[in-house]
Amino acid sequence: MTGDAAQYAPTSGSEIRFAGESDEDLPPSIHAAGAVLWRPGRSGDPEVALVHRPHHQDWSLPKGKVDPGESRARTAVREIGEETGFGAVLGRHLATVRYPVGGERKVVDYWEARAGEGSFTPNGETDELRWCDPSEAAGLLTYDSDRDVLDAFARGPRPLHSLLLVRHAKAGKRGTWPDDDARPLVDEGRDQARRVADLLTAHGVGRLVTAPKVRCRETLEPASHRLGVGISEEPVFADEAVLADPDRARARLLELAAGPTTAVCAQGAGIPTLVHELAADPHGRVRPDVASNRRLTDPPSRKGSVWSLSFHAAPDGTLRLVAADYVRDPAI
Repeated sequence: MTGDAAQYAPTSGSEIRFAGESDEDLPPSIHAAGAVLWRPGRSGDPEVALVHRPHHQDWSLPKGKVDPGESRARTAVREIGEETGFGAVLGRHLATVRYPVGGERKVVDYWEARAGEGSFTPNGETDELRWCDPSEAAGLLTYDSDRDVLDAFARGPRPLHSLLLVRHAKAGKRGTWPDDDARPLVDEGRDQARRVADLLTAHGVGRLVTAPKVRCRETLEPASHRLGVGISEEPVFADEAVLADPDRARARLLELAAGPTTAVCAQGAGIPTLVHELAADPHGRVRPDVASNRRLTDPPSRKGSVWSLSFHAAPDGTLRLVAADYVRDPAI
């Protein structure tokens, strides 16, 4: 993290897009990433971490600039570690803050992140860390935009469960292989698979599941090696199975979501169906309470893309989709 004055100085011209509002593909800007880092407090309610930066004399959420070749999700985890000393696992995407800095546009993405092991040591960038309940933190934060992001976190339902739905990366051309199920990834696809592994690692994935296609399995292999997690196959997630019985595939996704954070790699026809089914009411209409950065009436599914899905567990254990964040390219 750099210490220049432009690192984070939101102005009255700040624009905040919360999860669920329209998302734009903007021209290159100064990119940064951070999070509302939280842990369960003594009462069971969450408490959040704020850092004090002596160079700016401000209290803020942990955040920092994206390094060359680094994804925003990976930046958020790295910056949390550098500024607070704690490991972290990303959850739902909360908001994107945009504001002008020296004639350029700065874009800061925020997730909520559960704290792991660690301890704070004062350093040249942050000299104090405080764990506060959200109401106390709101009074301590220096910037209004940070308070708005914190409010988005505080208003979110809990507990949340995460599942990442991955479209397989780019594979050999259809028709060039006698067995379509055996089509492997091409070089570009293997690069995409490594970027997918970065995102799955940032989200703390503990289980990997694939449709029974070579291209799907190979998309998860870099994550498998990095996480030390095996890959299991489930035919229910193949395109033909999803289209034949979407209710069964949806039910299996919900079963997986109830356990450890899981990544499921599937195909281009099945994924839009699954996302829509999870977001729909009993009449097939997309529920207005599902926050998303894309239209859930026609969910996109680019090769190598990921849907980060967040579910709220009701007291009876039933899971309900509350947020669906589409990551078009995990390298971003």
